[in-house]
Order: sequence, then structure tokens, then C-alpha cells
Amino acid sequence: MRLGKIQDALKEKGISYEYTEEDGCGSLDFLFRGLKFHVWEFQDGGWGAETNVFAAGRSEDVEGDYEQKISAEIRSWPDMAG
Repeated sequence: MRLGKIQDALKEKGISYEYTEEDGCGSLDFLFRGLKFHVWEFQDGGWGAETNVFAAGRSEDVEGDYEQKISAEIRSWPDMAG
């Protein structure tokens, strides 16, 4: 299973998600406050992920320690009322 740090952040926030894996790359799709978000991992000369967690209407590629960067952003989101 891939994208473990990001899955942990989603679980901490109580955000349900769908996980799939294809060709060794993980993919997460989820809703937060009615908006659709994604994290799609890729390997193109190095590992990275395409995501829209930083701006819901715009996807961007995150490389380097992408799991740490994306999970930190998710953890900064407000908690959902239980």
C-alpha cells in the first residue's frame, strides 16, 4: 500500500477516501467540504504526485518529499464537526 502518510492524515481528519493502486502507483480520491480532491502518484524519472489539495480547482505536481508536503497541508485543514 502506497501514500501511507497521506492516508494517515486523512484518517486523523476523519475524511473518507478511496484508494487504488495501478502500475505500482497509489491514487487517493476524497471529498472535503463538498469539494473533490485527489492525490495521484506518478513515477517519471522520479517519484511525485499530482494533486489539488493546495487549490481545489487547480492540479499541480509535487515532487521531492511529496507525501510530507501533502499530508501537512491536509492536517492544516479545519476539523469536520462530528
